[in-house]
Amino acid sequence: MIEQPQSRHSAFQVLTGLLSLPAGARVGIGPMLAALTLVTIVLASILAPLYVPYDPLAMNSAARLKPPSEEFLLGTDPYGRDTFSRVMVGGRVSLLIGVGAALVSVAIGLAIGLVAGFFRMADSIIMRIMDSLMAIPAILLAIALVALNGPSVTSVIIAITVPEVPRVVRLVRSVVLTAREEPYVEAAIALGSSMPKVLLQHLMPNTFAPLIVQGTYICASAILIEAILSFLGAGVSTEIPTWGNIMAEGRSYFQIKPGLIFWPGLMLSLCILAINLLGDTARDILDPRMKKREV
Repeated sequence: MIEQPQSRHSAFQVLTGLLSLPAGARVGIGPMLAALTLVTIVLASILAPLYVPYDPLAMNSAARLKPPSEEFLLGTDPYGRDTFSRVMVGGRVSLLIGVGAALVSVAIGLAIGLVAGFFRMADSIIMRIMDSLMAIPAILLAIALVALNGPSVTSVIIAITVPEVPRVVRLVRSVVLTAREEPYVEAAIALGSSMPKVLLQHLMPNTFAPLIVQGTYICASAILIEAILSFLGAGVSTEIPTWGNIMAEGRSYFQIKPGLIFWPGLMLSLCILAINLLGDTARDILDPRMKKREV
C-alpha cells in the first residue's frame, strides 16, 4: 500500500501562502482603499475630456444655478456651466500643480542638501539661507511670488516650491551628515573617488526612502495650497477650472447652492487624505526602525 502523507495542505492554503506578503510589506485595508481612491481620482481627472458631457468653459445664461438632474448631473454654476464637467476637468490642473511642485522641490532640495551635508564650508551659508526662507509664512510667500509673476500654473508651482525646498534640504542634509561617517564612504574617499561619484553613488541612494515619503507630503500640501491661493484670488487664472477656483466662484452662492463648494471640496479632501495615508504607509514600510519593531 502507498502511505498517505500525515498532513496535506489544501490547494487554497497553498495559494494563499504563495500570494501572502512578507510581514514588512503587508498593508492594512486603509492604505488599499486610499490607493484605490487616488487611482480613481487621477484616472477620472486625466480622462475627463473623454467623458464629460459639456465644455467646462462654455457659459449658458439660460441654465444658471440649475439643480442636479439628468441633464446636469451636479447642477450648474452661476454662469450656467456644468458643475460635474468643471469638477472633473479641474482635477487635472490641481494634480498637475501638486505633482509638479513635489518633483521640483525634491530635485532642487536634493541637490542643495547633498552639497550642504557634505561640504562643511558651504553648510553654514546654505542653512542660514534655508532658515531665512522657513521663517517666512508659506502662504504669504506664495501670495507674494504669484503677485510678482502673475497668475499662471507655472507661477503657482514656483510659489509653492520655494517654501518647500528648505524642508527637503534639511532632510537630505541630515541623512548625508549621518551617511558620510559610514566606513564605506570613508573608504571611497580614501581610494581617491571623485566628489561627484561619492555624492551620487554612495550618499544619494540613502536619501531615496525619506524623499519618497517627503514627496507625498509635499504633493498633498501643494494641492491644498493651490486651492487656498485660488480661493483667495491669488492662484491660477479664474479662466482655468481648478478645485480652488470652483469653490471660490461658488462661495457667494453657498447658502442657495452648497453643492458648488461641496463637490470640489469633497474631491480635494479625498485626494489629500489618500495621498497622506499612502505617505504614512510608505514611511512605515521604508523606515528600518519600524521594521525592527515588527520583529
